[in-house]
This record gives sequence, C-alpha cells and structure tokens, in this order.
Amino acid sequence: MSLAISEAARDALEEWLSGLKSLRGASPATLDAYRRDLADYLSFMAGHHGGPQGIAALGRVTTSDMRAWMARERGDGLGARSLARKLSAVKTFYRWLAQRDGLEVTPVLSARSPKYQRSLPRPLAVDAAKSVIDAVGTADGPPWVAARDAAVITLLYGCGLRISEALSLTVDDLPLGESLRITGKGGKERVVPLIAPARRAVEAYVAIQPHVVTPGVPLFRAVRGGALSARTVQKAMAQARMALGLPSSATPHAMRHSFATHLLSAGGDLRSIQDLLGHASLSTTQVYTAVDTARLMEVYEASHPRAKAR
Repeated sequence: MSLAISEAARDALEEWLSGLKSLRGASPATLDAYRRDLADYLSFMAGHHGGPQGIAALGRVTTSDMRAWMARERGDGLGARSLARKLSAVKTFYRWLAQRDGLEVTPVLSARSPKYQRSLPRPLAVDAAKSVIDAVGTADGPPWVAARDAAVITLLYGCGLRISEALSLTVDDLPLGESLRITGKGGKERVVPLIAPARRAVEAYVAIQPHVVTPGVPLFRAVRGGALSARTVQKAMAQARMALGLPSSATPHAMRHSFATHLLSAGGDLRSIQDLLGHASLSTTQVYTAVDTARLMEVYEASHPRAKAR
C-alpha cells in the first residue's frame, strides 16, 4: 500500500475490510480488489491535496475532488465499467466512515457512476449445450479424464453451478442424493436440485477415476492427483468448442448462463432462478429476461411474415 496514505486512513481501510470479511463473508479476491481500489483512491487524494489525508480530511472531499479523481482514472485508460466498480467500492467505504465517524459524505455518494453498456450473457442453444457435454465426454485421452470433464460441465449446465462451486465439492458430498448443498459467493449456502443426468455423470466418473478416495479430498482430481483447476476445465471446453465450431463465448461459465436462460424459456420464474443461481440480488438475475427477449426478437425477425417483408 502506498506510503502516501496516512496511518489513520490505512487503519480505517483495514478495519473496514475486516468487517466485510467477518460480517458479509467477502472472498479473499473481493477483499484484494477493494484494497487495491481504495489504496489507489486514497493515494490520489493525498497527492491531489499535497499530503496524506487523515479521517477528518477525507470527510472534506468535495464534488470537484471526486471529478478530478474520476477524470484521472479515465485518463489512465480505465474503462467505464471498471470505474463504476471502483466508485462503488469508494462509496461503500465512505458509508461505513459516515456511520463510524459521523462524516459528511454527500459529495462522494452523489458522484455519478459512468454509464456503460451492460453486456448480456451469451448462452448456448439447447442442442449446442448437449453437444458440448457429449464432445467433452468422448475427448481423446484417459477415459476417466473425459468422464471427469463431462461430469463437471454437466454440473454447470444441469445445476447452474459456478465452476468454482463445482470444483469445491469433496468426496464428503458422496454418495450423491437428490440435491447438493453449495457454498457460493460470500459464504452463502444454497440447496440445488441434482438432476439425474448430472448424478449419473458424477457417479460414472467416480467409478473409474484412479485416485485414492479419502474424506476431505476434492471430488474432482487432476491427472497427478491434486485438485482439478478451473484452467483445465476451460481447456477441455475450448477443445470441444473448436470441434463443434462454436464461438469463443462458449465457455464453462456460458453453461451456467445457458442453465438460467433455458429455465426461463421453459417458464421458470425469476425468483426461483435467483435462488438456484445463488444471486444476492434479483436485479442480477433479471439480465436473463433481456437475453430471452433478445432471443425472441431474433426468432420474430427471422420467421414472422411481416418482419420478412420489411
């Protein structure tokens, strides 16, 4: 962390991060991102005002100061989406300072987040998702490796898991039942139904994998016996993608997007899909309504007689 940051500001930052970890269960990656974002912001304010800023000085930040910081970030090439994320972290920190120290933080909280085009998830078509699982499951190499990769991809598509959630499963989760208890982002637990094809895929892998099965070890193992990495799954997906002629957007995470989009298309309600995905906010899940609407418009434009006549 920069020496330009005052000791008081540095201590406040660490106290805030500690609170996020203990009260909200923020992940190490999230905490590291917040620490970097706030360290950059606090360093800028120190340079902007000619010296380290204590807590009281941070409470005197003006609208002009905020504009100067945001202009510097954009001038350094930071994109609108990244700046919006950074500003959100700064505002969250200042809300905490206001509660702890009674600071007046209106100029910070009133800073407008830059507008950006929110990218929509790019799910696969139903037949493409099925083809990916088949392709991964018949890839060259040891049969148990193909079965392993197929089991992981099936969990992403069949249960809507994040890749990190699938890879966090251990042999303690065996034998598989009708559902899985998943610990997601922020340490939040949820229970997801385990569909029969996903259960069969995992059981097929377990039956032929060569490693010693002991309590506590990862369910999905690498060739040498260690925990399977996300990168290995991504490579398997890339090979299947190229074999099938699918776009680069066909990633492991796209299988989770496909799970949500296909459920919505089949009549699933947003609140249920939110619970299955482990989204903290319904607004995060609502992006799939835009995806579904876009798909419907594509079908309309391609097939409706009046649309064709334009």
